[in-house]
Amino acid sequence: MNVYDFVVKAQDGSDVPLSNYRGKTLLIVNTATGCGFTPQYDDLQDLYDEHKKDGLEILDFPCNQFGEQAPGSDEEIHSFCTGRYGITFPQFAKIDVFGENQIPLYKWLEENSKFEGFRGFMGMIVSAAAKRNDKDYKNNSKIKWNFTKFLIDKNGDIVARFEPTTKMKEVKKQVEAIL
Repeated sequence: MNVYDFVVKAQDGSDVPLSNYRGKTLLIVNTATGCGFTPQYDDLQDLYDEHKKDGLEILDFPCNQFGEQAPGSDEEIHSFCTGRYGITFPQFAKIDVFGENQIPLYKWLEENSKFEGFRGFMGMIVSAAAKRNDKDYKNNSKIKWNFTKFLIDKNGDIVARFEPTTKMKEVKKQVEAIL
């Protein structure tokens, strides 16, 4: 099983087979519009602008499960992201990344990656929030917060997982290494 086995929902509710992205390098991200990490949209867009021509696709999945930081409709979220950050990469319907309504893609991402730990000052803040949600957060692969990223190679396999506190410079370096 790999990423191409999944079908996700577009903002309009239609099905999007991830096999449409076969042969591309993917960066899959769960996002929120009102999060301290929301400015990462700028870095994500810069990365996309620089490497779309090389086969990079960034797949954006808004999620309202962490601090209710993405409360708007799919249309409101998309308007915010395109207006404020100028994003041009694909943004899908809002999803759940954990719990009863977790989409199968995120179940697979969790089961096939491991939590890499939080870093820096923001890492201390996010650790406290993660611990409130899950006392054993350090010892499982559940998604801990907004802007967790998964790097998928051209064969559809997970290459790396980046927690939201990972510097975008490091994400970029690993993306470029597999392009």
